[in-house]
Amino acid sequence: MAPIIEVKDLVKKYRVGSEIITALNKVNLKIEKGEFLAIVGTSGSGKSTLLHMMSGLERPTKGEIWINNVLINKVKEKDMATFRRKHMGFIFQSYNLLPSLTALENTVLPLILQGVGKRERTKRGKELLKLLGLEERMRNKPNQMSGGQQQRVSIARALINNPKILFADEPTGNLDTKTTIEIMELLTKAIKEKGQTLVMVTHDLEVAQYADRVIHMVDGMIIKEEIVKGGVQVNG
Repeated sequence: MAPIIEVKDLVKKYRVGSEIITALNKVNLKIEKGEFLAIVGTSGSGKSTLLHMMSGLERPTKGEIWINNVLINKVKEKDMATFRRKHMGFIFQSYNLLPSLTALENTVLPLILQGVGKRERTKRGKELLKLLGLEERMRNKPNQMSGGQQQRVSIARALINNPKILFADEPTGNLDTKTTIEIMELLTKAIKEKGQTLVMVTHDLEVAQYADRVIHMVDGMIIKEEIVKGGVQVNG
């Protein structure tokens, strides 16, 4: 069976003044359906650039990105937003919640854009928020919730479309250790129940241990890969 994501000889260069910066240097990567992959590295290693390329938020300079057997770097920009809505969910370090909306209203926003009826989207939103431990917070607005609770709402919003792939960029970067553990356990449980693929960028090696596999990046290249089994690393 073909991998759900495949990156082939990926190169990304940026021009900064008169200088050309190579953010990704011939990266090759395969991610299987249902896999939780963590990408780790210091600032400037290329990890976030790789995530942006795989999610179609940026275009590569050279190389190929295949998602679900679609060569996405050949998909027109006007069609890419529709493709992302259909196949992907996003979780960011900043929660990006609308302050005027309740937890439930923020959660179901993607379903409104898809034209899902109010009864159906409310049912799905409540089920997800309950799964993520927010049954008592559905009517709260973001300023009435803690950082951890807001991140749970952003996770619910990412999951509401039942996307095949979730992309997470430093999802616990603003959280304390206790809340980080809670969020990662909830997120891992949710994706395993639904058989979803999660690609997460993090600088936190302990957070990365929740993944099935960890790749390490330096200077735009993958330098090491580890299979993680029950918190034990097996060098790949």
